Amino acid sequence: MRSFLSTFVFICLVVLLSMSVIGCTVVIQKGRSSDIQKISSLKRELSSLERAKQELESKLKGEIDDRQVSVEMLERGLVITFVSEVLFDSGKAKLRGDSLEKLDKVSDVLKTTVKDLDVGIEGHTDNVPIKYSGWKSNWELSSARAMSVLHYLVDDDGVNPGRLAATGYGEFRSIVSNETKKGRQENRRVEIVILPNTVKEKNSVEVIEENLK
Repeated sequence: MRSFLSTFVFICLVVLLSMSVIGCTVVIQKGRSSDIQKISSLKRELSSLERAKQELESKLKGEIDDRQVSVEMLERGLVITFVSEVLFDSGKAKLRGDSLEKLDKVSDVLKTTVKDLDVGIEGHTDNVPIKYSGWKSNWELSSARAMSVLHYLVDDDGVNPGRLAATGYGEFRSIVSNETKKGRQENRRVEIVILPNTVKEKNSVEVIEENLK
């Protein structure tokens, strides 16, 4: 009888252990390793963007206080906005000499804290038509300005060219009304956008984490 009970207890323990192992297996399969790695990658990139924001705010404190530059964390990434007059003379696409040290501060962060992330350079203008500067339209001017910034970051500051892209939007992505002089000045800008590679999938972190529950 004692032998029978021992055998029965042993069988029960084996069954319970098997069920426990199977349960663990189900959990592991539900939380796929590829999803876990994707979450980790996203969080690392967002963390590096936060560090980059802090560093840029420190390096560009004078320019930010003078309202020449702003640094914002937006849905599309970390956006460094330069008022066009800080970088260029009116109607021109050649960088002003006194603008270079400001771009150097940005490139320092691009080459270190966010060295693995892509960067978009966007040129924007107000809606005043081109008359005397020789450009066909504001598209050409905004594109040329974005390219000037790109070439300086690559040719002079050594940022990896494979990470950069330049786009000119002309007057078609204004952030405020062009009805006032102040509004037109705000719309004339160059934006340097640092974008996490995996942020292209909207709300991907939330979706994956929900699947892991």
